[in-house]
Amino acid sequence: MADISRLPWLRHLRGAPTTYVVHLRGGKVVHEGTGQSFWFRPLSAVLSEVPVDDREIPLMFHARTSDFQDVVVQGTLTFRITDPSGTSSRVDFSIDPDTGSWRGRPLEQLHGMLAESAQQSALDLLARTTLASALVEGVVALRDRISAGLASDARLAETGLAVIGIRVVAVTPEPDVEKALKTPVREQVQQEADKATFERRAVAVERERAIGENELQTRIELAKREEQLIMQNGANARKAAQEDAAASQIRTETEAAREERLSLVKANATRSMGEARGAAEVAWLSSYRNIDEGKLLGLALRDLAINLPKVQSLVLSPDLLSPVLARLGKDGLGETGGLLPGAAPPSGTPAQVGPASPPSGPGTPASGQTGQKGRAEPGRGGAARPPGK
Repeated sequence: MADISRLPWLRHLRGAPTTYVVHLRGGKVVHEGTGQSFWFRPLSAVLSEVPVDDREIPLMFHARTSDFQDVVVQGTLTFRITDPSGTSSRVDFSIDPDTGSWRGRPLEQLHGMLAESAQQSALDLLARTTLASALVEGVVALRDRISAGLASDARLAETGLAVIGIRVVAVTPEPDVEKALKTPVREQVQQEADKATFERRAVAVERERAIGENELQTRIELAKREEQLIMQNGANARKAAQEDAAASQIRTETEAAREERLSLVKANATRSMGEARGAAEVAWLSSYRNIDEGKLLGLALRDLAINLPKVQSLVLSPDLLSPVLARLGKDGLGETGGLLPGAAPPSGTPAQVGPASPPSGPGTPASGQTGQKGRAEPGRGGAARPPGK
């Protein structure tokens, strides 16, 4: 809308870059063009203001298809005025010189003309199209048909209108019909969904079964492995027991052989020691074979004196000394007081010394006895040894 400044007898109009202003005075054009700014007299001036920018018209109308179904077409039409001078001569775009507003509604007239032309083309197309085709291919077909129809409309060209673009948003049937049309598809989609659900469940069951079989197979395999392990442990235990028994037997046999060899060695040593001791005894006894009884008695007394404990007092009774003195006074005594070799004891004299003889013990010779050859047999284990032995 133009901006008009008022003075008592004059007016000043200032236009816009998107408006085409025509100033007539006396039927002649005084000012014409976009972006005009001039002074004029309100009583003699005729002003027209035509917009030259792009304008959009919303389209929404009902139509009927070939199968007698009502549909609603929704879209948008974009146009512009290419010949504002011609448009102002065919459509009233005059403005009030005082306010600058249109005296009528020129844009609504142009919108109605464009909408009716577009609607006519769409109705012609939908009248020969079924509902299913209109819903599937109606958007593209309607857009092309409306564009072609508006381009071929001579009235629009004469008015100076140019259609820039057509956009068909949707072709929708009535709610009940749309619901009925959606039902089979919805059911089919639901069936597909159920089928997918059943297949998914079947796959899940199959996978669960496979998992169960795998678990069972794993348990069976583990049981077999455990059985093999038990058998192997038993075999290892038996082998270990056999090895222990064999080792114990070897140790026992070795110990028995060692004990046997040790016993043999000990027996041989004992035998050798016995033989050596017997030989020593024989040699020791052989050294006393040619010694007279008196010397043996003296040696015995000496050894007895050596081995006796310390004597604090000694009492000699007549009963002890009388046999000894009587024996010493007899014939056949040598220089040492013993019997001469080969001399027989006097009659009435016992062959064994009486109670006066010392007791036998370690280191003490036994009572002398006269053998058939007239020699004394010394006692074992403590008899007096000859000097130097």
